Amino acid sequence: MAERDVARLRLLRTAGIGPVTWRQLLARFGTAEAALDMLPTLARRGGGAPPRIAERAAVEREMAATARLGARYLFLDDPDYPPLLGQIDTAPPALILRGDLTLASRTTVAIVGARNASAAACRFARSLAHDLAAEGATIVSGLARGIDTAAHVGALPRTIAVIASGIDVAFPPENAALQEQLATQGLLVAEQPPGTQPLARHFPSRNRIIAGLALGTVVVEAAPRSGSLITARLAGEMGREVMAVPGSPLDPRAQGCNLLIRDGATLIQTAADVLEQLRPIDPRAVRTHASPYAAPPPADASDADRTRIAALLGPAPVPVDELIRQSHAAPAIVQTVLLELELAGRLERHAGGRVSLTA
Repeated sequence: MAERDVARLRLLRTAGIGPVTWRQLLARFGTAEAALDMLPTLARRGGGAPPRIAERAAVEREMAATARLGARYLFLDDPDYPPLLGQIDTAPPALILRGDLTLASRTTVAIVGARNASAAACRFARSLAHDLAAEGATIVSGLARGIDTAAHVGALPRTIAVIASGIDVAFPPENAALQEQLATQGLLVAEQPPGTQPLARHFPSRNRIIAGLALGTVVVEAAPRSGSLITARLAGEMGREVMAVPGSPLDPRAQGCNLLIRDGATLIQTAADVLEQLRPIDPRAVRTHASPYAAPPPADASDADRTRIAALLGPAPVPVDELIRQSHAAPAIVQTVLLELELAGRLERHAGGRVSLTA
């Protein structure tokens, strides 16, 4: 059990530290050990109590449980961390894996859709996944009922399942055998520690991993406010291709896909349509892991900086770029103040690089 890995996981499991904060702390202090030592000081500067730092014994128990399950950790700065996923600002600092990690280094397509999908849509998803896998693509999905399950079955063994629970928790229960098959023949990915049950708040986090792993996302069938559309939105925000399969306007399950196409998503009818959208992307354009921690260089903020920047914040989320513009402070200073406020429990981060004060 490497000391460096224990420290990195302790930092990640500390209350109030998410992916953005984790990366900024590593960028500022160089090592997780140094960041852990500085957490009380940073929280005090932000006007709050020190965060509850994860105990070493608890992290060691988690790591031992992960090893017993035949799984392993993959940290953001590891050389084989999936490069496409590493591009996004909220890339998970640590993944827990079982299976063939090389699947994530190939052309990867996400196929997602409704849990209560029609039989025709499931058949189409299974066939589309099979045809894409036959052309060398890897299919990633979320192991949910309906479209996700059909996509995994069609693509086996060239498929990645990203789950919202711990690596040892099967959800839905009827997919337990399929989950184990994916872990041994494909790749199973979890962000949550072993034993974690799939709570509602975990699914959007899972969706960002699905979108982040893939060059493009195909939505086969989805209601207007479904989780599949969240995945599609995240893919668009990441600059990835968004594709959708059209359906009957009389079927509510097709409304989400039809709306995506109306708003600019590529209409998909065959695997060839998907590959046509993805093949022009040059793999050399994918960022390497030479600098995995996307954060400004270290900078100390003055009390005047803290007062001025905090005064610009409120309960309504505001883009960080806007704070930089209105405060007339250097980006590194603004990020330092935000980091201190977050560690003090006074700041909440939102999608799209926005922040707000906590209630």
